[in-house]
Amino acid sequence: MLLDICWIFLGLVLLYYGAEWLVKGSSELAIRLGISPLVIGLTVVAFGTSAPELVVSIKANWSGQGGMAIGNVIGSNICNICLVLGIGAAIFPLAIHRQVIRREMPILLVATIVFSLMLRDGEIERWEAAILAVGIIFYVIFSLIEARSDPGADCSEEVPPEMIEEVRKSGTGRIFYDLLLIILGAVLLVVGADRMVYGGEHVARAFGVSEAVIGLTLFAFGTSLPELATSVVAAMKKQGDIIVGNAVGSCIFNLLAVVGIAGLVAPLKADGVTVIHIGVMLGTAIILMPMMWHRMKLDRWEGLLLFVGYLGFVGWLVSAS
Repeated sequence: MLLDICWIFLGLVLLYYGAEWLVKGSSELAIRLGISPLVIGLTVVAFGTSAPELVVSIKANWSGQGGMAIGNVIGSNICNICLVLGIGAAIFPLAIHRQVIRREMPILLVATIVFSLMLRDGEIERWEAAILAVGIIFYVIFSLIEARSDPGADCSEEVPPEMIEEVRKSGTGRIFYDLLLIILGAVLLVVGADRMVYGGEHVARAFGVSEAVIGLTLFAFGTSLPELATSVVAAMKKQGDIIVGNAVGSCIFNLLAVVGIAGLVAPLKADGVTVIHIGVMLGTAIILMPMMWHRMKLDRWEGLLLFVGYLGFVGWLVSAS
C-alpha cells in the first residue's frame, strides 16, 4: 500500500518535470526555427501544460481504466475552477479580461455541455472523441486568428522576452539540446503516467473505491498542482488575468484535447463516473459565468465560496466511497 502511494507521488514528480522539459525544449526549438512567440504560447505551451492530464488519461484508458481517465478530466476541471481560481481570488481579487467573458467562457460552456451529453450512455465512442479532437484544432486556429487581430495580444508570460533574446543569441547550435529535452520530457511523461496509473489502481483496490474516484480526487489534484502553484504566485503579484486565462484555457484543453485524443486511442468507458460528478463539473462552469460577469472580477468571498465548495465535493466523494 505504502509502495503504491509512493509510485503515485513519484509519477507526479516525473509528470511535472516531463511537462517542464517538453515545454522548454519545444518552445526554444520553435524560437530557433523562427516561429512567433504568439504561436508558441497558444500552441506549444498550451498543449504542454495539459500534457500530464493527456498522458495519464491515455495510459489509464489503454490499461482499461476509462473511468480513471474520465474522472481525471472531470476532477481537473472542477479543481481548476474551484481550487485554482478559488485560492487565487481568495489571495487577491482577480480582474477578468473582457476576452475571457466574450470568447473563452462561451467555448468552455459549450464544450462542457457537449462532453456531458456524450457521456449520457456512459461511454465516449471514437467518433465522439474525433468531434472533440477537431474542436481543439478549430479552437487553436480561432485563438491564433483572434490574437493576431488584437494589437495588444502577447504571450509574454508563457514566452518571456528575455527567454526569446537568450535563445536567439545562442543560435542554432543548441538544437540537439532542445531535441534532447523534448525526448527526455516525453519519456518522463510516459513513465510518470505509467507509475501513477499503476499506483492508482492498487490504491483504489486497497480502499475499495472505484478508479473514477481516484481520478476525480488524487489524480485531478496532482495534475493540477502546476496550475495551482502558478495561481498562488500570480495572485501575489496581482496578475489575475494570467490565473483566469490559464485556468479556463486548461479546462477547454482537457475537454477537447485530452478526451479527444485519449478517446481516439480507444473508446472511453466512464465506469464509476456518475451523473452527480458530471453535474458538479457542469454546475461549476455555469456558476463561474455570472461570478465573472459581476463587476468583471472574482472577489475574495467568491474565491472562498469556490474553495469551500471544492472541499465539500472532495469530502462528499471520500465519505460516499
